[in-house]
Amino acid sequence: MTLPFAARMQGAKRSFIREILKVTADPEVISFAGGLPNPATFPVQEVAAAATKVLAENGAAALQYSTTEGYPPLREWIAARYKTRKGITVDPDDILITTGSQQALDLAAKVFLDQGDPLVLEKPGYLGAIQAFALFRPGWRPTPLEEDGPDLAALERHLDGAKLFYAVTSFQNPSGLSYSKAKREAVAGLLDRFGTFFLEDDPYGELRFAGEDLPPVYSWRPENSVLLGTFSKIAAPGFRLGWMVAKGEIKERLVIAKQAADLHTGSLDQMVVWRFLVDNDFEAHIARSREAYRVQCEAMQAACAEFLPPEVRVTRPEGGMFLWAEMPAGANSVELLQKAVACKVAFVPGEAFYVDGTGGNTLRLNFSNSNPDRIREGMQRLGECMRQCLDGKRSA
Repeated sequence: MTLPFAARMQGAKRSFIREILKVTADPEVISFAGGLPNPATFPVQEVAAAATKVLAENGAAALQYSTTEGYPPLREWIAARYKTRKGITVDPDDILITTGSQQALDLAAKVFLDQGDPLVLEKPGYLGAIQAFALFRPGWRPTPLEEDGPDLAALERHLDGAKLFYAVTSFQNPSGLSYSKAKREAVAGLLDRFGTFFLEDDPYGELRFAGEDLPPVYSWRPENSVLLGTFSKIAAPGFRLGWMVAKGEIKERLVIAKQAADLHTGSLDQMVVWRFLVDNDFEAHIARSREAYRVQCEAMQAACAEFLPPEVRVTRPEGGMFLWAEMPAGANSVELLQKAVACKVAFVPGEAFYVDGTGGNTLRLNFSNSNPDRIREGMQRLGECMRQCLDGKRSA
């Protein structure tokens, strides 16, 4: 019997990262694979107190159906945070609370993409977005990243006739790279010139531990952009709370798409997160996260310099959760992973972040979910596996 699946499911694949995480369930495996925040940063006691207070003072409302747009006080907090942190004015009414930023990607794809629509994205690009967009069968236009943002000549070519450009402009997943202010301004200008809509994902912007904060590209063209954010990286991923900033008819269409998907994001989670935010020193909380990630990032960079072969290039991010490594041409990170797993260390092969079949010699390394000692041990194991793979290529 032929099962009646929709055409969009033909060729749809499971998340490569989620499958790798099954391997890392072994406690002996040192995992640099998942984009997991450091659990030591989770405000467990503070959230417990917030939940108790919400249920005691407003339990019936917290357990009831609510509006699609989201809990108003939480949206007001997000809007105020944009003003104090990024210097941009956001109306709380322009904020839609989502079930994680992954739902935001799905809603954006539903609202903007028809089959074959030209979609510009970074090369390498965020795997979660690639998976969300792939179901709608766009015409991919992958645009190479440079150290300070996209290759502008390539972006100019790809924006011509494109419907949508999706990008992670700060501490990009998977590369860890960020757009410079000059590149942000240039990207905004190109988007205006070609009339391309911009979907800007900013899950890591609060996690800057070096350098200077920069405004999102959204701030140059809010009428033709949607800006995404999440509490997964600054509070805890278990809440599955994200948001979209969108204006006018764009916001209205996104609300309709969300109503069709899940009616609204959980009221209890929204109210608990809001109570946690207002009852505690959030600046101190996020400062602790930034410091933890700075220490972990520096530990991984030092271990890369000590243990990886000298011909392997590694990015030097100023925030976020990832390093990106590039081996010499001809090396294969999937083959490397097989050796690494046998040595009880894991990462994500880079080809998963490309839509054009390239990137076989690259890999993503997460530093936020291992302490410095585990990072050093894991990188020593990985370095030895890399040497074996590269020596094998040279002798072949």
